[in-house]
Amino acid sequence: RVEMVGRSRLRAKFAHYSEFGTRSGLSGAEIAMTMLRHYNIHDVKVVEGQGYLSDHYNPQTKTVALSPAVFHGRSISAAAVASHECGHAVQHATAYSMLTLRSNLVPVVQFSSQIQQFLFMAAIFGICAGIGGSLLMIVLTVTFGVTALFSLITLPVEFDASKRALVWLDQSGVAVNQEYDGAKDALWWAAMTYVNAALAALAQLAYLVLSLLGSRD
Repeated sequence: RVEMVGRSRLRAKFAHYSEFGTRSGLSGAEIAMTMLRHYNIHDVKVVEGQGYLSDHYNPQTKTVALSPAVFHGRSISAAAVASHECGHAVQHATAYSMLTLRSNLVPVVQFSSQIQQFLFMAAIFGICAGIGGSLLMIVLTVTFGVTALFSLITLPVEFDASKRALVWLDQSGVAVNQEYDGAKDALWWAAMTYVNAALAALAQLAYLVLSLLGSRD
């Protein structure tokens, strides 16, 4: 699948740029804290997370969680990922509209996912046998529509965070010349995983819509 290829390519890029250090010699955690201070953000904590490429920013707890390889790493990959996640913190601090919209959609997406799981399990065990097929298709289509919308809104959020990261890396001198080019390349492939996810969500939604329309013929 396209999504799997994208993730595989991202892992390969991360591994490749993990072999090259930056002139600054800063770890991912140090880069994150430096970037946050630059933007006068003092209420966000940088913590070490778990897992591989599990890095994320949590707007509810105001924490930048960096995977061990990024938190301790002193490579181009660590610099790119750490600054990207801080880009989300900057978005939050400046009330970036698309991040706010995505955050507001999270409870709706979670509820939609629960409905989808229930309907799939119900279909497997025949619980929904007495319910009209068209009604089930409508519910599934609506819930997948929410998922697709969330995936689309995620795109500008991720691209903007990478843009903020690259601008800061360049202006601060943390990553220069080939280091900057490497960080840009790594973040580009990271963004492509979200593009692939959005395309997959749209394809699934299109399939459900066409199936729903076909069932009414």
